[in-house]
Amino acid sequence: MAFRAAVLSAPQEKLTIEAVDIDEVPAGSVLVRLGATAICHTDLEVINGQLRYPMPIVLGHEAAGTIAEVGPGVDPSRVGERVVLSWNPHCGACPACERGEAILCERYLALGPKAVDFTGRTRLRSTTGDIHTMFFIAGFAEYAVVTSGCAIAVPAEMPLDRACLLGCGVMTGHGAVTNVSTIRPGDSALVIGCGAVGLAAVQAARLAGATTVIAVDRNDPKLQLATEFGATHTINARSTDPRAATHDITGGQGVDCVVESAGSESAFRLSVEVCRPGGEVIWLGKVGVDDAVSFRWGALMQEKRIRRNSYGNTRPSRDFPALCRQYLDGQLILDPLITGRIPLDQINEGFDALREKRAIRTVVVFD
Repeated sequence: MAFRAAVLSAPQEKLTIEAVDIDEVPAGSVLVRLGATAICHTDLEVINGQLRYPMPIVLGHEAAGTIAEVGPGVDPSRVGERVVLSWNPHCGACPACERGEAILCERYLALGPKAVDFTGRTRLRSTTGDIHTMFFIAGFAEYAVVTSGCAIAVPAEMPLDRACLLGCGVMTGHGAVTNVSTIRPGDSALVIGCGAVGLAAVQAARLAGATTVIAVDRNDPKLQLATEFGATHTINARSTDPRAATHDITGGQGVDCVVESAGSESAFRLSVEVCRPGGEVIWLGKVGVDDAVSFRWGALMQEKRIRRNSYGNTRPSRDFPALCRQYLDGQLILDPLITGRIPLDQINEGFDALREKRAIRTVVVFD
């Protein structure tokens, strides 16, 4: 079948809207008619050349839609399900999967850099040849083929433009607090970086019962938004020393849990400086894989626990429906994260808004 997709042919180039074809739906997989795909900073890293993938490629991994067709071995009754897509397929049999660490699945890690599907194939085609798939989804297209386990059924009343946010940014930030951290009621938390991931962490800290939630960013509108999501204090790192401000807020103790989601050397250094002795630091952001980050050794002492995390230790089949229910029940805030909705034809404008820091999440909405 033929449909439209936004194709990146080389780093630093604009995406072009092209007609692509897809193979038959393989065994164990489903064809999803996409309703919405959000633009994530990781997509921009591929365009900028920071993340290197084979080209041409269809980006997009924060997506939601409706199952249109199923492959052999998948229950036909799934056709019509509203689903959020997970970019972490896993084999279920390797040592990492047996340890419950799907994000470290050997097959997932081996195939991901090749930008193919989970069978190892490039299923997208154009008149010029094969097209690669980012993060096993290729969400900037009208349709996507994913393994059935990565199409997570959610309530039919969940709006797709908000549902898609759960597939990456919200799950990463929310999961860092709820699934990774040990935050308990009455604890303190500090979140560095108030994009979609950071704001989700702020909100999760509030829902977990933290009584002091400090948000740090360099952008006043984002800090104002952080207060809507549950921050009790905000610090603009452009005009205020965040280490000194945190010292004042906590009476010199530091915070129980720091979630870093800015992805800069200064943010990584700050995260360990503001953590209390015996506290925990969760790193969600990233710098270039060959970049070095230095620390003041004294900031690493006193039994601080530091952990790198990529996807909030999510179990999508459990967490995606639960987050949807929290949203529908009015507990989880999602709407303010969407700073723009655009058709596929305007996707380059959406990336411009992200580059210029005018967007938290721009969502590509399909008919």
